[in-house]
Amino acid sequence: MDEVITASDASAAFRSATSEPSIVPSNIPLLSALLSLVLAQFLKIFTSWYKDRRWDSRKMLGSGGMPSSHSATVMALAVSIGLQEGVEASSFAIALVLACVVMYDATGVRLHAGRQAELLNQIVCELPPEHPVSSIKPLRDSLGHTPIQVLAGAVLGCIVAYLMRSSS
Repeated sequence: MDEVITASDASAAFRSATSEPSIVPSNIPLLSALLSLVLAQFLKIFTSWYKDRRWDSRKMLGSGGMPSSHSATVMALAVSIGLQEGVEASSFAIALVLACVVMYDATGVRLHAGRQAELLNQIVCELPPEHPVSSIKPLRDSLGHTPIQVLAGAVLGCIVAYLMRSSS
């Protein structure tokens, strides 16, 4: 019975009771993560053009390349949660650990698996045509990221999370 309602609580309750439901979700961490993912994938078209001097729209749907969309996504999620709920929140700790695991995996296991696939593809190409393995479809070799690609994705995720937070 001794509950105290502040003006901001009353104002928030009034806004939520009078506002119409929106089609766009208002979950800022989720929106930041998704926007970072889409933006990073879109930027890959331009970074691959800069590197190879040819347009390749398939880069937008593939893994690997600059910037790392995985890093951008998980970093945007972690930063967004940190800005919204504070760095003391358990959800921030979970998101930050997830981001670290994903970024470590991108530069470690996935990068080396891609390099092994590249080497195996080269070996298969050098086999004579009558060899049973010579007609196998090449392995995907663009799997992981260099540390610079991961860093670029992480910075992109931080920027998107900050801009999404300041625009709301």
